[in-house]
Amino acid sequence: MRPDLSVLLLTTLIGAGQGLFLALFTVQLYALAGLLPPPSGHAFYAHGSLIALAFLVGGLIASFFHLGRPERAWRTAAKWRTSWLSREVIVLPALMGVVFLYGTAHLAGWTPVLATLPSGLAIDATLALGTAGTVLAFALFVCTAMIYACLPFLREWASPLTVLNYTLLGGASGFTLAAAFAVAAAPELTRFLAGWAFVLTLLGAVSRVASLIRNARLKPKSTLQTAIGIKHPRIAQKSMGFLGGSFNTREFFHGRSGAVLRSVKWVFLLAAFAVPLTLLALAGFGAPAGLLVAAFFVQYLGLLAERWFFFAQANHPQNLYYQAVA
Repeated sequence: MRPDLSVLLLTTLIGAGQGLFLALFTVQLYALAGLLPPPSGHAFYAHGSLIALAFLVGGLIASFFHLGRPERAWRTAAKWRTSWLSREVIVLPALMGVVFLYGTAHLAGWTPVLATLPSGLAIDATLALGTAGTVLAFALFVCTAMIYACLPFLREWASPLTVLNYTLLGGASGFTLAAAFAVAAAPELTRFLAGWAFVLTLLGAVSRVASLIRNARLKPKSTLQTAIGIKHPRIAQKSMGFLGGSFNTREFFHGRSGAVLRSVKWVFLLAAFAVPLTLLALAGFGAPAGLLVAAFFVQYLGLLAERWFFFAQANHPQNLYYQAVA
């Protein structure tokens, strides 16, 4: 498939925003349980929510550049019963609204107790909003990934690993961003968030490598022989079926060589996983906190390369006919 920059930005930006929000709420839960010192004041949660919202809005804006008729974007929500894209279009604004309310509630110090559990734990507004946001964040990971995982004819995508990878990689980038943010906003939380980021990045690396191994072992169900119904063992295609380019030749093949794909694969394995893991480990042992900022930017660029490879590796069956050029 042909990777589109707007989709690369959409999936990586909202993933980082989702992960950052989950990191903020994780800190709140740990602090509530007495496992972490609570950040002084509400600025950590409020400003962190603003950054998460900026990433989510940035992803939403990027998505419009992928639409042929942006003014009709609202119609994409109409098929929510059957379309994962429609569900994503509904869940993303809902998450953005909850993140805004969560940050606003912390900024205003609006924490009325909504309920009290039998254990005596008070459920205030920020805890309720954080729980709702967590559910929506994970729902958005699933919706975004299932847009691709639900396509059985693109076998590289049609796997539970697609959903797992989107979730882990988004979470990893978000927690790395949270650790970098904590350097300035709440230094006492830096090691905690860097530790979470390290674990999620490591799990993401294992999951992504597993998907690479799986995809490398896939054997095509369709061949030139089965496509045209001739069993001769040696068939050579001399033309792509069109005298000039078309939608089929532009949209379903990236036009890059196998050497380029292999290079991009090693770039994203290093930039999205190996380098951030090293920087996060060094930061955890007391190295300069600026390494966490570098870790996020390197990892984000690596995830852009990873997402490019994700789309480029998917081989549409129609390329049996349209990919070859005389």
